[in-house]
Amino acid sequence: MDAMPVEEFRDMCPPPGSEEAWVWVQVWVWVWVGVGVGVGVGVWAQIKAEARSNADAEPALASYLYSTILAHSSLERSLSFHLGNMLGSATLPSMLLHDLFLDIFSTDDALRAATVADLRASRSRDPACISFSHCLLSHKGFLACQAHRVAHKLWTQSRRPLALALQSRVSVFAVDIHPAAIMGGTEKIGGDRHPKIGDGVLFGAGATILGGVKIGEGATIEPGSVVLFDVPPRTTAVGNPAIQ
Repeated sequence: MDAMPVEEFRDMCPPPGSEEAWVWVQVWVWVWVGVGVGVGVGVWAQIKAEARSNADAEPALASYLYSTILAHSSLERSLSFHLGNMLGSATLPSMLLHDLFLDIFSTDDALRAATVADLRASRSRDPACISFSHCLLSHKGFLACQAHRVAHKLWTQSRRPLALALQSRVSVFAVDIHPAAIMGGTEKIGGDRHPKIGDGVLFGAGATILGGVKIGEGATIEPGSVVLFDVPPRTTAVGNPAIQ
């Protein structure tokens, strides 16, 4: 297949800043991570390969790796199973949560694409992340983000009691994100009580975001910082209260 000339590609693109341009970007992002042929197929294949290798190297982990990764046919099934087990309780059974996560992940291309993007970001940016499978199974920040995306989806569907119940369970990851908080988007909701987090924001451990502040794209919030005011894109906020 011949490559498309740059000039022809530019002619196809809608005007910058238009609504059509945002849809265009979303479509190309989804194609890049694999939507239409199975979101994150390459990442999922890598995760399974890593799990097989780790199971061979550490037989004590074989059963765990089989039940969480190798027994599943897709990333969303593995993630739903793992989150259900991590967040389940006596009053909110893991099987119920598994079905809830799987239903939402399986029917929302954007959420699945976001999961793959989060895996890639963690693997490329975090020196402590040694593999995709390590991120999927053990990175609390990654897992908290995936659970929050589902809670936010429930919130926008007016299933708020369930969204808040899920928020309370996510505290096992030492993270607390209100279901109304917006992460990585420009969605508009009524009121201005909850944080709006842009794409590519990096949070240090123990960072706190309070109120309806906006964290700009690519900003960094240093560990332990308390953010009370808007943080411009591609800046660093540090301190209590945080300053740029």
